[in-house]
Formats: sequence, structure tokens, C-alpha cells
Amino acid sequence: MAWSYNKLWKLLIDKDMNKVALRDGAGFTPSTLSKLSNNKPVSMNILAKICDFLECNIGDIVDYIPSKK
Repeated sequence: MAWSYNKLWKLLIDKDMNKVALRDGAGFTPSTLSKLSNNKPVSMNILAKICDFLECNIGDIVDYIPSKK
């Protein structure tokens, strides 16, 4: 399974915000930011913090990309 946070990065651009501002505003660690930057899975709690901070829905920031068989 694969995750894509491209929608999150596009949303940050639209809001004229950088990744560090997201990290500080949503309140998560640099290691979590690294996971997001590398399309690694993060907890639902982290995604909820991001959604709360950006006032958006989870579908606005992440896509699930099924693995090809």
C-alpha cells in the first residue's frame, strides 16, 4: 500500500505556508514531517491534527494508492 500527501503540499502552497509552519501549527515532530515528506504512513491522530489546523477534511490532504497486483 502507498500513501500520497501531494494534496497536502498543494494545500500548503495555496495557503502560502511552509512545512515548518505546518509542523509547528499542528504540533507534531520533525520525524513525522519527514514521514509525510516521504509518503510514509502516519497515525490518524497526526492526520486529525493537520486537518484541525488547516480546517480541512482528510480527503483534502491524503490519497491512498493501492498496490498493483
